[in-house]
Formats: sequence, structure tokens, C-alpha cells
Amino acid sequence: MATDYDEPRVKPEDQPVNESLEAIQAQRSATTQTSTIDVEDGDMAEGFDLPGAVLEEELSISVVPQQQDEFTCMSCFLVKHRTQLAREKNGDLYCAECEG
Repeated sequence: MATDYDEPRVKPEDQPVNESLEAIQAQRSATTQTSTIDVEDGDMAEGFDLPGAVLEEELSISVVPQQQDEFTCMSCFLVKHRTQLAREKNGDLYCAECEG
């Protein structure tokens, strides 16, 4: 006999027992009433401080446009210097790291 590997494997103890609808509903209502979660304010992610972190400091960077001697690799999408150009295919430029 062939074995159907796509058929779900259910252990006998996992199979539902013929219970009445009232018993199943009573079990579900008992589990939903006891599964309340008590969350305190200290348990939230915003309550954690990283050691040595200065949270009031803003980052200030200057964005420099792509220079004449730079290209954007179409594989890794990083801006590279022209000396790292390995291949040009249909107008797309690829760096030596992606081609290697």
C-alpha cells in the first residue's frame, strides 16, 4: 500500500473525543476567562533605557549627491567608486564584489 505523505499525521491522543457541545463551550469559556494578561507600565518597550544612550540627541547628517566618479551597483544598490566597476550590461552597472 502506498503512503500518502501529504496526509496530516494525527496522534490518537490529539484526536477529539466525542464530547457534547455544552462541554466544549464550557471548556472554552473557562480558558478565555483565565487567560487575561496583566500588563504593567514597566513592561512596555518604551520603559527600557539602554545603558549609555543619550536619547535627547538628534542625528544630523548631510546627504551628498552621487559624484561623477561614482556609480550605483544594480545588484547591491550601493554607491561605489568607478574603480570598482566590473561590468556594464544594458546600461546597468555592477560592482566587482557582486560579480566576484
